[in-house]
Amino acid sequence: MPYELVIFDLDGVLVDACEWHRLALNQALKEVCDYEISLEDHYSEYNGIPTKKKLLKLLDKGIVSSSDFSSIYTLKQQLTIGIIETNCKPREEKIKLLNWLRERDIKTACFTNSIRETATMMLKNTGIYDLFDVIMTNEDVTEPKPDPEGYYAVLDILKADPKKTLIIEDSPKGLAAAYASGCMVAKVSNPDEVDINLLVNNMMYQ
Repeated sequence: MPYELVIFDLDGVLVDACEWHRLALNQALKEVCDYEISLEDHYSEYNGIPTKKKLLKLLDKGIVSSSDFSSIYTLKQQLTIGIIETNCKPREEKIKLLNWLRERDIKTACFTNSIRETATMMLKNTGIYDLFDVIMTNEDVTEPKPDPEGYYAVLDILKADPKKTLIIEDSPKGLAAAYASGCMVAKVSNPDEVDINLLVNNMMYQ
């Protein structure tokens, strides 16, 4: 078996939540300062980074004010929780995949740029929260993705060899962190690609 550990990103890999985050942030921005991030700007500049980092970018550009920063952040998180409660459902193919890995004594971890509260909600609603050896969020690191700090931390906690570790990522920021970690990397376009077949196919080429 070529892998001893598989690390999953969350948004866009295990859960189709990238759009949820975009919609929640834009709604919060619209309500507080009457501004919305365009779809083009979202994918070129903001996708895959934590909300606070997005707001700092907007602050640097003079789009949001420091006095509105906290209000936008709090409202965005509240809106995200509501969207998760409504839209996040069990994903049987993810449950089967994680159990398949565990049956083969391959450890599993999740490292996300989401905060712990929303990450926990998504993983529980998807039915896979208890199937990970480690769950790492942006609140557990000093530098979020594209910095590889979180991936290094997971490797250290699980005493895993990066050469025997596969990271599954989708966004440019996440992929940058994954490649910088020295692990093997599988790039996906959306969560529908993440199932047992993905792992089997990757193992064939290792």
